[in-house]
Amino acid sequence: MRIADYDFHLFDLDGTLVDAEWEYTRTVFDRVGDRLDREFSDREARVLWHGLGGSRAETLRGMGVDPDAFWPAFHAVEDPVARAEATYLHDDAARLLDRVGEVGGPTGLVTHCQEFLAEPVLDRLDLGGRFDAVVCCTDETGWKPAPDPIEAATSELGVDPARHRGYYVGDGESDVAAAWNAGLDAVHVERVSHDERGRCILGDRRVRRLDELVGGEGRTDAGRSGDDPLGAGEPVDAS
Repeated sequence: MRIADYDFHLFDLDGTLVDAEWEYTRTVFDRVGDRLDREFSDREARVLWHGLGGSRAETLRGMGVDPDAFWPAFHAVEDPVARAEATYLHDDAARLLDRVGEVGGPTGLVTHCQEFLAEPVLDRLDLGGRFDAVVCCTDETGWKPAPDPIEAATSELGVDPARHRGYYVGDGESDVAAAWNAGLDAVHVERVSHDERGRCILGDRRVRRLDELVGGEGRTDAGRSGDDPLGAGEPVDAS
């Protein structure tokens, strides 16, 4: 995979380009726990924050927590300024974004991070000017793994995946599935160990650092080819 071979570039935000310091994450889950009268262990906090269990809604239900109660509490306790101050840009992501800027092409961001949180992060890290489109998922735009938010971004960028070659980089299963469902190549960056995640996520490319894509050394997975015995490249039902 060579970045220069693509017509446009799309990225996830949290866990892919940026991450928050653990102290902030721990504080958020302490406050959510106070509201729900339920303590969250460090492991539960990490699983939910990074989406290590796949669907967060199903993970929450498995923990005995109602997602409809969790998310309002979660967003109510998040402080945009504190989160922005606790968030850092991965050095390998900075190198990849620099390379994307060199080769050119419309560049977008598609994230589950809500707008009131994403904007301060982008401003503080001076990332806003890097993207021609920013789509923060909502009930209106849709949620990954549905293709809708990615399609909203490609529409804003003025590109058509049927005619223009693009990719989407993310750190979770829903990111890979959303890319494939939207007709894009999927790049998965593994920011945690396979042991901690408990599974291996396949994409068209799989890397541990995003700057592997700059050097073209990321591992190529079977993806959507007929050689994929696990069917990992099949579009994923978002229902």
